[in-house]
Amino acid sequence: MVNTRPDEISSIILGQIEQYDQEVKVFNTGTVLQVGDGIARIHGLDGVMAGELVEFEDGTVGTALNLESDNAGAVSTGDGLATQEGSSVKATGKIAQIPVSDAYLGRVVNAPAQPIDGKGRTAASESRLIESPAPGTISRRSVYEPMQTGLIAIDSTIPIGRGQRELVIGDRQTGKTAVATDTIPNQRGQNAIRVHVAIGQKASSVAQVVNTSEERGAMEYTIVVAETANSPATSQYPAPYTGAASAEYSMYRKQHALIIYDDLSKQAQAHRQMSLLPRRPPGREAYPGDVLHSHSRPLERAAKLSSQLGEGSMTALPIVETQAGDVPAYIPTNVISITDGQIFLSADLSNAGVRPAINVGISVSRAGSAAQIKAMKQVAGKLKLELAQFAELEASAQSASDLDKATRNQLARGQRLRELPKQSQPAPLSVEEQVATTHAGVSGCLDVLDIGQVQGFLVQLREYLITNKPDFAEITRPTKTFTERAEIPLKEAIKEHTESFLLLQKQI
Repeated sequence: MVNTRPDEISSIILGQIEQYDQEVKVFNTGTVLQVGDGIARIHGLDGVMAGELVEFEDGTVGTALNLESDNAGAVSTGDGLATQEGSSVKATGKIAQIPVSDAYLGRVVNAPAQPIDGKGRTAASESRLIESPAPGTISRRSVYEPMQTGLIAIDSTIPIGRGQRELVIGDRQTGKTAVATDTIPNQRGQNAIRVHVAIGQKASSVAQVVNTSEERGAMEYTIVVAETANSPATSQYPAPYTGAASAEYSMYRKQHALIIYDDLSKQAQAHRQMSLLPRRPPGREAYPGDVLHSHSRPLERAAKLSSQLGEGSMTALPIVETQAGDVPAYIPTNVISITDGQIFLSADLSNAGVRPAINVGISVSRAGSAAQIKAMKQVAGKLKLELAQFAELEASAQSASDLDKATRNQLARGQRLRELPKQSQPAPLSVEEQVATTHAGVSGCLDVLDIGQVQGFLVQLREYLITNKPDFAEITRPTKTFTERAEIPLKEAIKEHTESFLLLQKQI
């Protein structure tokens, strides 16, 4: 038996008292009153914030959506099947955020930024709120730096600048996703990253985007955020905000980010579903009153930052699907009002085999020539005007029986100019190739060709320039201007190639 002296006991007790650290943990908890369709009504979550993350008893995470006087409505980010009435809910005090890192490049993730490509977890030391304020007026500068897409139809007539928001709109199966993804290979080596947000798309379509990106070597600077058609509305809705947060991470690190929202029509439908289930008041076409705000929040975050912030940029290409060409519908007009222009893809052109099926006449870029390389500005000034005049003349000429020679010549020129923007997929063109192609059209060099010969002629002309007149590219590429010195070898190349091409056609 060990004898313990009283002074030893008192010293032990004193030591314990000195080491005692009083810590009070306060949890904001509530109880589930009703649950169904991924929506839970919770009583007792006093002081919960709008958009705050809440944790259910089964470990499922939700977001507080409706804040009413006696209860809060929360949407579950999981299937919510294990959540039951009477179970407890705990407020986390956190707004939704995602991990961000360069390690996410080349990966496919879901809305909470968890990898879903089977390549394991990704380490990230930083995180960003998925909802963050857009850069203010002082933090921005005017859009001035061109974002070359490699597509003549866009770069010559509807130029896009870094930091711009350009809507891609059209009916289904008109090539909207293809136009957006065809801009990707041209971003290589330009300190640029790309975020492709797939909302409510078929899993096979997302897989095709990933496979195509890997084949083109673009996946190494790409992040794909995918919430497919079988994902619940509560997962599809935050996907654009996750993509915007990932792109912002690069923008504030002096990089250039290109984000594609494919497409915002599906996100609006998910938002409508999320709002109708908690019995929020419906508005036009049953969409909630804040559906415009849900689109403006991610799109307004696109910006060209000021010199003080490093001149990083985030360029947004939102995609909206129309029904039977109904552009004045609710969602298309909302997004048009937010963006800096639109690229309209026509079902008629698509059915006629025109690729890309861009209707140049009604497409517009509000950045205009400020976001265009000087060389393109010099040669493409007349192109859009002539195409618009041709479309108008073509419509009126159908009812005219007798046309004068000048009108016939203008129609013939327009038919050949309409062949210029046609490109195979994917075949992005360099600046000098676009300048040469556009100049050949607007200068009338294609007038001597049959319409069916134009595409073959232009492809061979670009090859002829590379092999026989390399000085044209050497003059144009560094300065991005079309000078008289550059015009001389181009005119020589067009003349020589036209003679050999026509001679070959006669022999055939």
